[in-house]
Amino acid sequence: MQKRQFLKSLVAASLLAGGIGLAQADVLADAVKRGTLRVAVPQDFPPFGTVGPDLKPRGYDIDVANLIGRELGLKVELIPVSSTNRIPYLTTGKADLVISSLGKNPDREKVIDFSIAYAPFFNGIFGPADVAIKAAADTAGKTVGVTRGSVEDLEFSKIAPASATIKRFEDNNSTISAYLSGQVQLIATGNVVAAAVNERTKIRRLDTKFLIKNSPCYVGVNKGEAAMLAKVNEIIGKLKANGELNQVSQRWLQAPLPAGL
Repeated sequence: MQKRQFLKSLVAASLLAGGIGLAQADVLADAVKRGTLRVAVPQDFPPFGTVGPDLKPRGYDIDVANLIGRELGLKVELIPVSSTNRIPYLTTGKADLVISSLGKNPDREKVIDFSIAYAPFFNGIFGPADVAIKAAADTAGKTVGVTRGSVEDLEFSKIAPASATIKRFEDNNSTISAYLSGQVQLIATGNVVAAAVNERTKIRRLDTKFLIKNSPCYVGVNKGEAAMLAKVNEIIGKLKANGELNQVSQRWLQAPLPAGL
């Protein structure tokens, strides 16, 4: 009996030592073995991800996915996802990473892990390059256009000085048109919207003045995948240090990476 129990214990120890029976797979090791990194990316959210004239995926997140794949020495398989299915694709093993303008919040942190930030995503005040605005107090006496009921409307209304005039419009297009036509001096909007405007026109280009609410983007990694998370963080750090991530930001967001990202 003692001998049989000893043998069972020996087998169990051998299985654990070899990693067999562990709840978590090693996603990084599997990707290396497969030779392919499977990345969930946006397909309908420019400039982070969309389909180009050549019908191929393009955008900020696609560039980042390809850079991470390059650093890992792996071929990248891009998996188009929507905002609703991007996390399930990761948790069900259909993707190794999610790079899809993913913000961090407590509910999501219960389900997946997050890398360090790789992209800025924020609401702020934007305006002409020659207008010196660095904080809410500097908007005193200025006319600021906002989209009614938007996050930036609610947040800027809390901090706007009494002498600032807030003009509210019914949708983003009306807010942008008001700025481009000179009806308002500044606008409160998202950096993604500002980047899209700057890509389409050179009239009254939108420079970032200051942030109202910050919610940067992170790479999503499955819980327990410490090796993958550490490697992704190492690569993002390298891309920040060597300036390549800043080039991606300049290309797609028409602005440099914020200093604190």
